[in-house]
Amino acid sequence: MQEISSKDAAHQLAQGSAIILDVREDAELLEAAVEGVLHIPMGQIPDRLAELNPADNIIVMCKMGGRSAMVCDFLSSQGFGKVTNLAGGIYAWAQEVDPAVIKQG
Repeated sequence: MQEISSKDAAHQLAQGSAIILDVREDAELLEAAVEGVLHIPMGQIPDRLAELNPADNIIVMCKMGGRSAMVCDFLSSQGFGKVTNLAGGIYAWAQEVDPAVIKQG
């Protein structure tokens, strides 16, 4: 499975050359969220597979990288050819790209 740094993922998102798929639960978005990403909780991926295009470059994100790795494996097994795991998840994004994704309060 391929992995990508949060900086490289942010660049691809900004360029429109990738879709970032956030597989965290709804409640986790209240703590930290990246604007402009697609959110489908991990448990809903099989039922919502039709919302994803197998031809797209999909970068999968979770909290730290474990769940997203499992989703990458699943998507690959379903014929998705360009799936990449976001190394370090939302925590790495907050450290390397945008600390403001962590919501205060």
